[in-house]
Amino acid sequence: MSDQSRQRATVYVGGLDGQVTTQTLHDAFIPFGEVVDVSLPKPELASSTEPHRGFGYVEFALPEDAREAIDNMDQSELYGRVIKVNQAKPQRDANEGLGSRTAVWEQEGYAAKYSIDEPAETNGDTVEDPMQGLEGLAEAGPRQQ
Repeated sequence: MSDQSRQRATVYVGGLDGQVTTQTLHDAFIPFGEVVDVSLPKPELASSTEPHRGFGYVEFALPEDAREAIDNMDQSELYGRVIKVNQAKPQRDANEGLGSRTAVWEQEGYAAKYSIDEPAETNGDTVEDPMQGLEGLAEAGPRQQ
């Protein structure tokens, strides 16, 4: 199965109680089709007492089964908590976009995506300040000729 079709056959399940296990998720979603894989990401801190991060992924054999699960399980209750079920999104690179550890403008491809030219070299010359000469203006906007 290609990555794209796998992505369409996978659902995100959020708002999970700490008691939920992979077997619980498997049993809850098996009525909608063949479940290929269930994963519950562990907390990033190994010292955490939480068994998982409160969300998981359920992969079905067919994308139609995933859509059926979303339609029937979104906003349903599991272990006394209302769960959110959506189409899973592709995993982002940790160094891209908001929440990354590098500034957006320093990320590869940012300059090309937003057509930003590299700053001009000044070679020791002073660069003219575009705000110079505006002190005497009474109002904003272009000068009347």
